[in-house]
Amino acid sequence: MNRAIGWAFAAGGIVLLIFGIQGANSFSSNVSKTFTGSPTNQSIWMIVLGAILLIVGLAMSFGGRGTRT
Repeated sequence: MNRAIGWAFAAGGIVLLIFGIQGANSFSSNVSKTFTGSPTNQSIWMIVLGAILLIVGLAMSFGGRGTRT
């Protein structure tokens, strides 16, 4: 059960990373980069949360104790 949840977290993390990277390259993010020097907060949060979810998901899937029968 924990492995399935871990894989779901990892998949969600990958999706958030993809959307965050695409958001960082969007027009509104480019405008924000022009004036502030950094992309929009939404894209930054999506990238950070995606990376965290991916790491947690992989740790749950491959690490820790296995289920004993």
